[in-house]
Amino acid sequence: MQIHGFLKTTLLDYPGHVAATLFTGGCNFCCPFCHNGDLVLYPEETSLISEEEIISHLKRRQGILDGVCISDGEPTLAPGLEDFIRKIRSLGFAVKLDTNGYQPKTLIRLCEQGLLDYVAMDIKHTPEKYNSICQMSQFDISRINASIHFLMQGNVPYEFRTTLVRELHQAEDILRMGKWLKGAKAYYLQAYRDSDTVISHGFHAHDRETLLSYAEQLKPFIPNTVLRGVD
Repeated sequence: MQIHGFLKTTLLDYPGHVAATLFTGGCNFCCPFCHNGDLVLYPEETSLISEEEIISHLKRRQGILDGVCISDGEPTLAPGLEDFIRKIRSLGFAVKLDTNGYQPKTLIRLCEQGLLDYVAMDIKHTPEKYNSICQMSQFDISRINASIHFLMQGNVPYEFRTTLVRELHQAEDILRMGKWLKGAKAYYLQAYRDSDTVISHGFHAHDRETLLSYAEQLKPFIPNTVLRGVD
């Protein structure tokens, strides 16, 4: 499996775990506010880290780390993902997958084989406006719905999360997303943060008061709605 980035230790990426985070390259979405622009647009120009190097590090960190997060690009597109997860789990580590949910068959297969301990699925927008963010030529919302439906059955611990952008997400969108995801176990709202590696510049975060109001708007539908990474 091709790995384009490796964060050796994190307390943030995998809730409740001291973890390492791996970054795959390439994505089927091209969200303009994505902060991993190089991994999405030019994965072939980023350096590669071998599986052997990752496994060697994890072996040395047994008893210190307890989890591994596999993150974007979009990991479910990566050849060899399943076999690599098996290698990680054979060392005794829990595995968290970050995904956009557009490959429900892969997500479901990994979960049903007991290979994932936690799934974080990004929710980009309301169903009607989803592809305004993803920018695919042939977008199929049923794929997103299939992943949402599967996760909400409770087969594996999960969260939904949305990065909120002032220019893209308004109050009426929040209400629509809440109705769509009603009954979810956990929903995290994240404020947009600008960076040099974002795909398109010119976006801004909502202020804290607006984000708090959005969280309150969602709680009748998803009581466990939480702001994450908001100062």
